[in-house]
Amino acid sequence: MPAQAAPVDCARVKCLALTFDDGPGAHTPALLKTLAKARAKATFFLVGKRVEERPEIARQIVARGHAIGNHTYSHAELTARLDGDILDELKVTQEVIEKATGRRPDMFRPPYGRTDERVLRAAGEAGLSEILWTHTTLDWSLKDTAKIKATVLKQARRDGVILMHDVVPQTVRAMPGILKELRKRGYHLVTVPVLLRGERPKPGVSYF
Repeated sequence: MPAQAAPVDCARVKCLALTFDDGPGAHTPALLKTLAKARAKATFFLVGKRVEERPEIARQIVARGHAIGNHTYSHAELTARLDGDILDELKVTQEVIEKATGRRPDMFRPPYGRTDERVLRAAGEAGLSEILWTHTTLDWSLKDTAKIKATVLKQARRDGVILMHDVVPQTVRAMPGILKELRKRGYHLVTVPVLLRGERPKPGVSYF
C-alpha cells in the first residue's frame, strides 16, 4: 500500500482516527483490504498472544502503513493485577510485536479502558504512552452492521478517536460504507500519531 500522497496536517484539515483493538484476527485481512481501497490509515492495538498466532497479519498491518500499539499479552484487566504482572503483560507484548513486525510500539491501550496510576507508571517503565479514545462504538455488543455504521457516523468529530474491534466481523463488513460516508463528510482518516500533529507520544502519559 503506497503512502498517502502528501503528509496530512490535522491543524489544517478535518482528521479522524479509527482504532481497532483485540487483533490480529481472522477478519483483519479483509479490513486491511478495505482500508487500502479507501486509502485510509488506522491504528491497531494488538494482543500479544494473537500476534503469536497470526504474525503474518501483524506484519501486513505495518507494511500497509498503519500504526500499531500494545494491548497487553492476554487482554488482561490491568487494574486487577499486581505491579509486576502489569509490567510483564506490557513488556512481553513489546517483545512479541517487535519479533513479528520489526517495530516496537510506543503506544498502548488498556483492555476495557481500565487504568490507574499504577498502570500509567508501568507503561512509562515499558516506554509506552497510554492512548484512550473520545468515543467507543461498543461494536462487540451491537454485532449489527447497520447499527455499527450509524454509531460511527454519529460519533465522528474532528480530531476524534473512535474505538472499534477488528475481531468483530460485523464491524469489518460495515467499514466500506463507513469510510465512504466519512470521506463525503470531508474527513481525513489518519493514525493516532498523525492526529497528534507528529508529536511523539510521551511514555507514562495518557492521551484522549
